[in-house]
Amino acid sequence: MKAKYFPYQLQFAAAAGTSRGIMLTRDIYLIQLWDAENKIVYGIGECAPLKGLSIDDVSDYEEILSTVCDNIDYYLAHKEALRRYPSILFGIETAALDLLNGGKRILFASKFTTGESTIAINGLIWMGTEASLRQQIEKKIAEGFCVIKIKVGAIRFEEEIAVLQWIRNQFKDVALEIRVDANGAFLPQEALDKLVTLAPCTIHSIEQPIKAGQPVAMRDLIVDSPIAIALDEELIPIIEWHDKRALLEDLKPQYIILKPSLHGGIIGCNEWIRLANELHIGWWITSALESNYGLNAIAQYTFSQQHPTTHGLGTGGLYTNNFKSPLFIQKGELHFNPNGSFDTPSFLAHV
Repeated sequence: MKAKYFPYQLQFAAAAGTSRGIMLTRDIYLIQLWDAENKIVYGIGECAPLKGLSIDDVSDYEEILSTVCDNIDYYLAHKEALRRYPSILFGIETAALDLLNGGKRILFASKFTTGESTIAINGLIWMGTEASLRQQIEKKIAEGFCVIKIKVGAIRFEEEIAVLQWIRNQFKDVALEIRVDANGAFLPQEALDKLVTLAPCTIHSIEQPIKAGQPVAMRDLIVDSPIAIALDEELIPIIEWHDKRALLEDLKPQYIILKPSLHGGIIGCNEWIRLANELHIGWWITSALESNYGLNAIAQYTFSQQHPTTHGLGTGGLYTNNFKSPLFIQKGELHFNPNGSFDTPSFLAHV
């Protein structure tokens, strides 16, 4: 087998605000995988570490990726060796699945890829001013989303509460589920009071209310919170099976949120899902600002799990220079057009 990687920078159409700062660009790497005896058919995978968040956000990332590509036969046979590099693992896993299925970007053939079924997704509301939040929310509800996810922690908490109260008053006749993502923005000593204040707004769940790595504070918060808590960043550094079980048994969250690029690729997410099911913990899958290649792989993997909930996969339209794909969103659902096609970037055209 042969593999090459290609760096690519995605450009946000509008500044994307999180509690960790404003994002204007997103650096990714596309992996091209082919059989040395057949250069016509190839698989494509995406490696997309998130700066300041991924466990594999390391200074020598590109050097490691180069080594993996140069020794691809070994790493295809020993994927476990890439557990500490989940974004690379996911890129290799999905490129291999793509190649195995004929290089047509169909990794998990299903009723989703034939266009017969869809995936329910949430409408993502980015941080911004109070006016910006209201404008985004009105747009998402008009587009048919029944579940919205609102990122909080960038503006005054009182303003965010005002927006949530406005949603419930303005759209009281709409069966609307609200998920909140704090990205660890609350301090442990203030978190419970803030969750108590949020509760009357009928919040489905809050994602990572305090920063990861504070197990005692998180455990207490999960016990006392009037709002269900979902763990995300808390899972990122946990690699081994026994450590995953220990974390979930200790903290007992109501939900976990899985991102293949961050949480161990397909191998790692399968383990988290198995444990969550055994321990009666809810879960859903989200993308992590990948391009449409990565989003396509995550969407097909998500559908293959046959888990009837609303997932977080609607990131493909954030960029001005994303790759064309058969994916599209309509009425709060992600669709795959079987008659559509993917762009083949010029830098991938020849191997």
